[in-house]
Amino acid sequence: MNDPEFSKGGADVHAPLSRAMALLLAVTCGAAVANIYYAQPLLPVLSKALGVSEGAGGLIVTASQIGYALSLALLVPLGDVLDRRRLVSGLLALSAVALLGTAAAPSLGALYASVALVGVTSAVAQIVVPMAASLAADHERGAVVGTVMSGLLIGIMLARTVAGALAEFGNWRLVFVFAAAVMVVLAITLRLVLPPVLPTATTPYPRLLRSVVTLVRTESLLRRRMGLAAVGMGGFTVLWTASSFLLAGPTYGYGPAIIGLFGLVGVVGAALASVAGRLSDRGRVRQVTTGGLIVLTGSWGVLVLAGLGGPLGLGALMTGIVALNLAQQALLISHQSVLYRRIPHARSRVTTALMVSAFAGSTVSSALTAALYPLVGWAGVSALGAVIALIGLAIWSLELLRPSPAEPLADPLEDEDTQAARACAERTGAHAKETARA
Repeated sequence: MNDPEFSKGGADVHAPLSRAMALLLAVTCGAAVANIYYAQPLLPVLSKALGVSEGAGGLIVTASQIGYALSLALLVPLGDVLDRRRLVSGLLALSAVALLGTAAAPSLGALYASVALVGVTSAVAQIVVPMAASLAADHERGAVVGTVMSGLLIGIMLARTVAGALAEFGNWRLVFVFAAAVMVVLAITLRLVLPPVLPTATTPYPRLLRSVVTLVRTESLLRRRMGLAAVGMGGFTVLWTASSFLLAGPTYGYGPAIIGLFGLVGVVGAALASVAGRLSDRGRVRQVTTGGLIVLTGSWGVLVLAGLGGPLGLGALMTGIVALNLAQQALLISHQSVLYRRIPHARSRVTTALMVSAFAGSTVSSALTAALYPLVGWAGVSALGAVIALIGLAIWSLELLRPSPAEPLADPLEDEDTQAARACAERTGAHAKETARA
């Protein structure tokens, strides 16, 4: 265990988290984040049903993303100062209400409002991840985070497939009723089976938000990992935005139902990435990060061949999807594994910083892909994806050449007197133990 990022960090002493509990948290993560992706394959149907243009209908996704982004920045940090069990179950219940409002929306304006609220409550997924890390024992934290994050990415991938199938069976409103029912079941289940997860800090809300900025400003490793999170999610977004254009275009000519099935290919990569969590627990965080960036970059060399069409192009696309999803998930797991060990008192705030950065990378990449694809086609956006991955390699090279400090960070919410008192108490306790042994 010679990884300097791994060797030092706050130690939490817990009994191992059961496999069933880890899987339940993974399902919760995936189901919660899926709520903001159900609408994507339904946009043509929604626009027609409400009698609006496709451009106006497309803003439905934008509204949910705005709600999600605001929640990442303003709501997720509360996981450090509130009982997460109550916070998670409460948000899941609110999500169910918002989803039922979406299902019953009589107009486009009402739909905008309800999906924005769905986006806000769906950020519960990013509260569950640090909660799982806090519940896990030290030796299994990476594996647990890997399992939960795999659930999150699988939820994103399967949302399109589930929405398409339910809409085909019934109508678009049934999709959101189904999602609401899932939220109710999860809210009740988690409330009953989760132990209380006590907060790690007590502070006024404005100071809590300022502490996120303090962490970003003072911790170089967090800033670099935020850059890598933006790179990974940026590449992920380039792939899934451009592949829809490619598969629907003349090269393949697939319809929405078949295009949605390609999400199942991405599930394979997400499931394989749980290995990254186990490697992180063995002190191989740097190797996981390095390997993830190499695979991320190399995947674009395979994906560019998808533009050829035919069996070769289709095989290249499927292989590239698996590789890129594997790389993206491994990178996210490595970021969270090392930072949760380094900053155990602020896991929710670390998650906020990482996910806001990742969301920013996704937003910029989505806009670039949509603008460039009509001009440069699949080969051009594949080059864009490769450039984004190379930026990640450059950021990581800086970390390898000039490693960030390895010692744990003090909680920025503690004033100097509190830190001094805690340090004195720790020294007194250590002295008492030595005296007792003597």
